[in-house]
Amino acid sequence: MMKSIKSNSQLIGAIRAPSKHYDVRLLFPVLFLVGIGIVMVYSASSAIALKKFGADYYFLKKQALFSLMGIIVLIVCRHISLKFIRSLTYPLLILSLVSLTAIHITDFGFSAGGSARWLRFGSLNFQPSEFARFALILYLAYSMSKKKDELKNFYIGFLPHIIVLGSFTALILLQPDFGSAVILWCITWIMLFVGGARISHLISPLLIILPVAYFYMVNAEYRIKRIMSFWDPWQYPTDEGYQIIHSLMAFGTGGIWGTGIGKGYQKLFYLPEPHTDFIFSVIAEELGLLGILVVIGLYSLIVWIGIGIARNCKDSFGSFLAIGLTAALGLQACVNMGVALGLLPTKGLTLPFLSYGGTSLLFSMASIGILMNIGATSSKVK
Repeated sequence: MMKSIKSNSQLIGAIRAPSKHYDVRLLFPVLFLVGIGIVMVYSASSAIALKKFGADYYFLKKQALFSLMGIIVLIVCRHISLKFIRSLTYPLLILSLVSLTAIHITDFGFSAGGSARWLRFGSLNFQPSEFARFALILYLAYSMSKKKDELKNFYIGFLPHIIVLGSFTALILLQPDFGSAVILWCITWIMLFVGGARISHLISPLLIILPVAYFYMVNAEYRIKRIMSFWDPWQYPTDEGYQIIHSLMAFGTGGIWGTGIGKGYQKLFYLPEPHTDFIFSVIAEELGLLGILVVIGLYSLIVWIGIGIARNCKDSFGSFLAIGLTAALGLQACVNMGVALGLLPTKGLTLPFLSYGGTSLLFSMASIGILMNIGATSSKVK
């Protein structure tokens, strides 16, 4: 009987957070962005939804459901102990590798726009690359915390992490999804740099990566056109430069105050994927410079608070995990906005909390819940 009580108390302790309070500083900008996302997804997708599905609120209903599920995921992740999260490292790592492989070897793999990036289960689509990003961050945080005194050792603190990263990269490039692969490498470099890896170790793989990346890009004609259209999109107004041109037109039309919610023009079958990859352009057109500054300010606040949580955490695993999750959210937001502004070559990356899509939103909300969890743990330690 006593053993049963003790076992139950340990299980309860595994899912109980150190504090009941939520970090309002982090919760407010996230919920604000999610709210903006619901409104703008409807505005950006209503015409497309009406044409394809006969109901202008088709994507609105799904995004609202994803948002509700995301809030539940945030709450659950907020109330799971870091010890329990740490125990999921290798199961999630293996599961993410299996899901990335399943795209190519099972009938569940689903292709769209020339890329096989999804698994389809009935009416539900799942993007394994989002799961892989989360699993890799968790693995790096776990491994680096165990090897924190050996991170300067090439064979112990650097090479094993690069081997795991290379496995993820190979599977993601097969989709192909060059943008997600670059994000994974950037996150890994940031985490290893923060952890204290040698600069020489971080730089040396570039001698191999850069030639491989160059070969990968020039080996496909559409990638070459994409790079060329990045330099001068008006030379390719009907193909590779089409997206950037209409995105920039949306920014120019919006001005300072915007045209008003629902009154944008580029989303009306001119700007491709206005509710996913280019939702930032729709925000620029309908909410103007003011709306853009609000969105950028909210992301900046999330990144600032995330860095603060990582710095204040006394546990190395929590600190590494916080910096990895923060870097992932910040990098993804910067890349998406950079593409919309024509500052980066076109990549199929969503804007966290704003773009339509369940997988991205759920893992972004899980990241925020874990960041709150780490912050609460740090507060208790203090």
